[in-house]
Amino acid sequence: MDSMKLNNGLQIPAQGFGVFLVENNGPCEEAVSKALQAGYRLIDTAAAYFNETDVGKAIRSSGIPREEIYVTSKLWMQDYGYEAAKRGIDDSLKKLGLEYMDLYLLHQPYDDTVGAWKALEEAVRAGKIKSIGISNHTVKLLSNLIPKMEILPAVNQMECNPFFQQKELRKYLDQYGIRLEAWYPLGHADKELLNDVRLVKIAEKYDKSVAQVILRWHLQEGIVAIPKATSMEHIKANLNIFDFMLADYEMAEIRAMDKGVGTHDPEDMSNAEGLSELKVHD
Repeated sequence: MDSMKLNNGLQIPAQGFGVFLVENNGPCEEAVSKALQAGYRLIDTAAAYFNETDVGKAIRSSGIPREEIYVTSKLWMQDYGYEAAKRGIDDSLKKLGLEYMDLYLLHQPYDDTVGAWKALEEAVRAGKIKSIGISNHTVKLLSNLIPKMEILPAVNQMECNPFFQQKELRKYLDQYGIRLEAWYPLGHADKELLNDVRLVKIAEKYDKSVAQVILRWHLQEGIVAIPKATSMEHIKANLNIFDFMLADYEMAEIRAMDKGVGTHDPEDMSNAEGLSELKVHD
């Protein structure tokens, strides 16, 4: 598995395995076990996915040394604020059954992100977390937060795919060496994207699937992608992107596909009210 360097000097695997909407108590454990068996070494979960327990079980039973697996989780809004975030971090560690997390993110950009970030910084110093970052933070939202940080985010996890390439955000992140990590890297199985004639042509040239071409594009753009899959066929296929390279003109052709519009606008404050209703604990 290739890796990419973060702004704190640590490495992150170039592609991860996401478990959003994969049920706990069996299905998630099975999916993560398959992913680890296939060669994935980055597992991405969150408190709000309600499957940290299964992720931890799969990691502990894998037989793979802990230091070889990169574990990411995320703090939910219910636990924002300094004191609440400290409890949220410990709760994630307890559910995962791990002594530390490799990466921990603020899942949403609302409420007391400053207090929560202070708790994440403290957890880094205590050895509970190796790297910290944010998710769903646009240029506007992040620029308000960065002046209040002592430790810069290593990662910003955002929606990103050939139809929504986050070009402005990526330029901003580059100033701080913050690595973009893509959720919905395949456009959430967007049929228009997966059947685009330009991508189909490129895929046929390399004897690859369109999904593999898209994931290869992320890799060559320096973006960590975290596709989700549950079948071993798709899990293996998504990882089979390291034996070919897109030409410069093909990269340019894919860059020209950008529509600049995604499925989610973090700056729409009406999202905060709806998301705050989700509770990860009593």
